[in-house]
Amino acid sequence: MPANSPSASLTSRCDFDLANDESRVAELEEQSGAPAFWDDAEAARTLMQELSAARERVETWRTLERRVRDAAELIELAEIEGDDSVAESAGADLDAAEKELVALEFQLQLPGPYDSRNAILAVHAGAGGTDSQDWADMLLRMYLRWAERKGYSTEILDMTEGEEAGIKSATVEITGKYAFGYLQSERGVHRLVRLSPFNSASARQTSFAKVEVMPEVEEVGEIQIPEDDIRIDVYRSSGAGGQNVQKNSTAVRLTHIPTGIVVTCQNERSQGRNRDSAMKVLEARLLELEVNRLEEEKARLKGQHVDVSFGSQIRNYVLHPYKMVKDVRTDYETSDTTAVLDGEIDGFIEAYLKSRVGEES
Repeated sequence: MPANSPSASLTSRCDFDLANDESRVAELEEQSGAPAFWDDAEAARTLMQELSAARERVETWRTLERRVRDAAELIELAEIEGDDSVAESAGADLDAAEKELVALEFQLQLPGPYDSRNAILAVHAGAGGTDSQDWADMLLRMYLRWAERKGYSTEILDMTEGEEAGIKSATVEITGKYAFGYLQSERGVHRLVRLSPFNSASARQTSFAKVEVMPEVEEVGEIQIPEDDIRIDVYRSSGAGGQNVQKNSTAVRLTHIPTGIVVTCQNERSQGRNRDSAMKVLEARLLELEVNRLEEEKARLKGQHVDVSFGSQIRNYVLHPYKMVKDVRTDYETSDTTAVLDGEIDGFIEAYLKSRVGEES
């Protein structure tokens, strides 16, 4: 196979990325076979999790390498035999492998201990009244569409609707590999400028919404919350404008007394399920606080605290008098506002993560 062939190029890149992982797998396998390995159960579990993750990466890259080699060989054979249909099919496989490789290489920029986890994303309407609540609803839809494009699953854990339109806040669980790693770039205030659909004069309106992103707790006992540290309140859930009030008190409010963190959930009809969802969000918030105690993680996982007001936005979405979405941190921009609001935000995510890698190096 020629050294400059697509297969050779992709294979060499795989080999380069896998060198450390394969060495680490061999080292961890040797350690796990030691007679006293499970004497320290907690340390052993941590090591086995690392081994499992390293094995998964190795298998993913090696499988891709095999696909590339097979496709390249088919292309060479088809060219010799003059079979255009086989060559076209193998070429499509090679193109698909190239796209997968680009995605895998990008994930190498997500080395954080929580980057590969599911994410819990919350959207809160800020200054701007009904327009702001409608903007928060638009952002929620944008992230749900993005997750759908990624093949991730989503579940709305809590939502409070606006009085006239939109939402006051919403919390959604996004389940998929590297969901948190990607979405951490979205944390901050998002600013919208448009002609207001809620103003009779159609005046230009500026609205704000804040987005929070937290890594989901994966292991039982990873976050310890003593029962005495939580106050649980139950109340009747309601829809927009106080409509559809339930007769039973199924909504749950959890207050973490030591930190003052308050989490509510009223989406489910069962009080027990609402409590479980609220606990999931509370654990994620506490995990974020724990991680942020490390100085080098603070800026990356939590970011600077910002208020939902002018001057604190991370991204501007302008729909009038011109169309432009621009990230103020990276200067990445696009005039295709319709696509962005329909979930095509990978360009913004990649630009932010690449800039972060440059800052850390």
